[in-house]
Amino acid sequence: MERLPTPFGEQAQANAVPGSALTATARVDEQGIVTGWSEGARRLLGYTSSQIVGQRAARLLAGDAGDVGEAVCRDAAGRRRLSGTVALRHRDGRVLQRPLLAHRQSPGGAGGAGGAVAEWLVVSAVAGAPRTAGDQTLSERVFRQSPCILAVFDTDLRLVRANAGMEHALSLSEEQMHGLRLVDIAPHAVSQEAEAKMRRALESGEPQHMEACIRPTGISAEHGWSTSLAPLKDSDGRVRTVCLAAHHTLQEHLARQRMLLLNDASTRIGTTSDLRRTAQELADVAVPGLADFAAVDLLDAPHHGGPVPAGPGPLTMSRTAVRSLPGNSSPSPPAAPEQSRYPEDSPVAQCLAQGHGALYEGSDPALVRWAATDPQAAWIRASGTHSVLVVPMRAAGTTLGVALFARHQRPEPFETDDLWLAEELTARAAVSIHTARHTPRQHTTTMTLQRSLLPQTLPDQKALDIATRYLPAGTQAGVGGDWFDVIPLSGARVALVVGDVVGHGIRASATMGRVRTAVRTLADVDLPPDELLTHLDDLVLHLSAEESSGTSDSTETAGGIGTTCLYAVYDPISRHCTLARAGHPPPALVTPDGTVSFLDVPAGPPLGLGGLPFETFDTQLPEHSILVLYTDGLLEARDHDIDDALDKMFAALARPAQTLDTVCDRILTSMLTHRPDDDIALLIARTRALDTDRVAAWNLAFDPAIVAQARQYATTQLTTWGLDDAAFITELVVSELVTNAIRYGRPPIQLRLIHENNTLISEVFDSSNTAPHMRRARTYDEGGRGLLLVGQLAHRWGTRPAPTGKTVWAEQTLTTN
Repeated sequence: MERLPTPFGEQAQANAVPGSALTATARVDEQGIVTGWSEGARRLLGYTSSQIVGQRAARLLAGDAGDVGEAVCRDAAGRRRLSGTVALRHRDGRVLQRPLLAHRQSPGGAGGAGGAVAEWLVVSAVAGAPRTAGDQTLSERVFRQSPCILAVFDTDLRLVRANAGMEHALSLSEEQMHGLRLVDIAPHAVSQEAEAKMRRALESGEPQHMEACIRPTGISAEHGWSTSLAPLKDSDGRVRTVCLAAHHTLQEHLARQRMLLLNDASTRIGTTSDLRRTAQELADVAVPGLADFAAVDLLDAPHHGGPVPAGPGPLTMSRTAVRSLPGNSSPSPPAAPEQSRYPEDSPVAQCLAQGHGALYEGSDPALVRWAATDPQAAWIRASGTHSVLVVPMRAAGTTLGVALFARHQRPEPFETDDLWLAEELTARAAVSIHTARHTPRQHTTTMTLQRSLLPQTLPDQKALDIATRYLPAGTQAGVGGDWFDVIPLSGARVALVVGDVVGHGIRASATMGRVRTAVRTLADVDLPPDELLTHLDDLVLHLSAEESSGTSDSTETAGGIGTTCLYAVYDPISRHCTLARAGHPPPALVTPDGTVSFLDVPAGPPLGLGGLPFETFDTQLPEHSILVLYTDGLLEARDHDIDDALDKMFAALARPAQTLDTVCDRILTSMLTHRPDDDIALLIARTRALDTDRVAAWNLAFDPAIVAQARQYATTQLTTWGLDDAAFITELVVSELVTNAIRYGRPPIQLRLIHENNTLISEVFDSSNTAPHMRRARTYDEGGRGLLLVGQLAHRWGTRPAPTGKTVWAEQTLTTN
């Protein structure tokens, strides 16, 4: 046999760049027989196809590797890929150490044809020419031309290298930045944070990561940037420099901004039954959130059925709303309430004829022709408009008009996702306008009830940091019955509630309002979560009985049967959290170390089934833990199953975030790709802990003589807290509460004072379960005035039951000087 020339040594082959090389491929069946042999394989081992096809592949392995190879092949059943470095024997006897990659394949594609036998495709690169001096600059080209921002800083944090991305982002050359610190190059809080991370990377030898929002040169809005700070070590393992690598998460940032705008639109569009105001609300939301200019034109007579046919003649509509960014002196388009006339071949008329939105670039022939021939479109060229969206306004099969969106100040053109957002915003306005035209009274009632789903403002409390989101369903079913609530309780505790009434429409909203009011009422009497749900279950049964006896033609579930609810109580003093749920999805918990899990709260039946118990779940939460409460609409997106939804939610929660609003937006952005099919209520809370020096407690003897000592304890503690001005009222309140506990209660007795910002709470516990009540004393009665006095002196007071005994408490609002 002819021996092939070997112009390169083995080491040269190992170091050669495989850019111009061949790929050696061979096919081996399940019995280890070679069934295919390429030209690259001939170049690698010297055998022609006729010499090796039909032979056992093991003969190509050097030494004992042949036996090992056969054993590997036998053990590879069920595996899809094998890889490693193998000793191969060349035809001329040389041994070559080559990296091999083997893929198990089935003829005929995935699964193979019937009866087809699988085989292995074995590949290895055959070296081409050895490296040249010019190839040594490959790493330099990679560094300079990388699309990411790359910079290298020395141990003094002074810049020594910067690539083109860094130069472009800061509009400075590498020479201008050389030797400067990042805070000198770009004075910004983000630069200070990055330097701190670089120091940590230099000291620890471990990579650091950070997320930031900055505005690069040439970009009109802030974008999110993901940055890594990696230590670079020499051959001895010593850190010599640190590399900054950043890439902007533009699409994620834009998606988040779109979700924020959509969430904002849910509360700003359709606030009244006035269709002109609704159209203006659409324009106000779109500018500047989406566009630099927005206009809404409505047909004088809505077109029922399909799209509006084009022609003959121009299409006339009424300019109902317009909004534009200030500062542009170019001629303006028609303002409300003028008439707008669109030629039949204009983008607006064509868009209505086709029945869907369209995106036009400034150079689009249709847009150029319209701007050149229609005097009313001359503003497009005069204002420098370079991107236009045209979106039909349709609701319930009726075309109401059209919405125009344009950009002439910001440089970024519209994208396909912007068209989707414009269609979503326009659809919200179209539904409101359609409803306002046909059923104004029902529209007003529905919107009023929708806004009652959520608290107007969150209460002032210091136990939890709170962020919330509410997204109504995007279907025609109407307003749903999802709600959330945050309820301050006695003893600095806070209750969190999330619930979901079955169904949509006014009836579901009305039922939700009754259930939500009942929850707040039951929470005010400090019932434990399981008892509260039991009372709520009875209420839903009564509501369903009332409604079923009065109506029989409703297709919705009567009285809220099937309503789900999650109720949690958090105590910032003990960091103790007690939860119970009635058929509701379990809450998620993110601990300070980033671990995400579900709390194992017993499920319990949905409300209205009756006779079934509810159970509580108790846990102690580390400070700064995050609780995530939500309704099932978050997990029921049509484009993924519940397992995918849970994975996306856990991934979003596992990423660190500076604010809870960011966590909310990240969850919605990652889990929703379109308007939800069901309402979504989302409540996220981060726990706080009340300092121990803000709480004082004393065990008191069951003796009337202890009342004076209790007053002394209280005044001494107030002096420690610097609250001497509150001593007089506190003495009276403590005196009356302790006296009542001794007179009507049972031992043991405990006095506790809690100082929470501008609130002072006095609590007295005793072992009697008898609740006190206020009464009006007669003129000559010796007693009966204690609780009346407490009620007059305190901001509020009440009783909190316990498994054994009760706590009577009173809150004072402290005045600040």
